[in-house]
Amino acid sequence: MYKKALAGQITAFTGITSPYEEPPAPDLIIDTSEQSLEEGTQNVIDLLEKTG
Repeated sequence: MYKKALAGQITAFTGITSPYEEPPAPDLIIDTSEQSLEEGTQNVIDLLEKTG
């Protein structure tokens, strides 16, 4: 997808042709410099199970 966005084949692509907009109140923040892949994955699963 990034290749297509860089080639102009995809418009309004976040981080390429559109800015990243930080959500005002995210349900979950995963800091990949502090958490392993497994920890981050488990946090996502836990949130999904909690919120249905």
